[in-house]
Amino acid sequence: MNSIDQQQPEENRENLSGAAAVEKIKELAGQTQTCFFNTDLKSGRAAATRPMSVQQIDGEGNLWFLSAVDSHKNAEIQQDSRVQLLFMGSAHSDFLTLGGEASISTDKAKIKELWEPIVKTWFTGGEDDPRITVIKVVPDEGYYWDTKHGKMVAFLKMIAGAITGKTLDDSIQGTVKP
Repeated sequence: MNSIDQQQPEENRENLSGAAAVEKIKELAGQTQTCFFNTDLKSGRAAATRPMSVQQIDGEGNLWFLSAVDSHKNAEIQQDSRVQLLFMGSAHSDFLTLGGEASISTDKAKIKELWEPIVKTWFTGGEDDPRITVIKVVPDEGYYWDTKHGKMVAFLKMIAGAITGKTLDDSIQGTVKP
């Protein structure tokens, strides 16, 4: 345990699995609907990270995206299906990182289910555009950083901690394993 966590007067760790992990993923990833989607993890290339909109988070915690068949990310997933997703809800809380396996399909029913009119900006042929693919990410590990009682309580505890010289933040963090 690091020195900051050792100063906490309250428990600030909670590892989540199963349904509780899925709910935390839905809560944190669902707040922004946008993440940094990392592929080609072995190379560490910055260009293998790009913003992506999450189209859906299902009941098992899987994340669904729409992507172009000829995109760099699709090519990189075909070479190595391991991906990392990074979410940031605000400047002080609602952080989530997920690692998992990505797969690509051209399932027309799933494309129709995930379709939103704004997506036509990229797929000008509409939901039948032949360039659309579906990326499904099945997370198998992750870590979150959040507040226990909301942003206002966290802010008040930070102010009190600054005044008293004590570590009084309202953070909670831990692993997520769906």
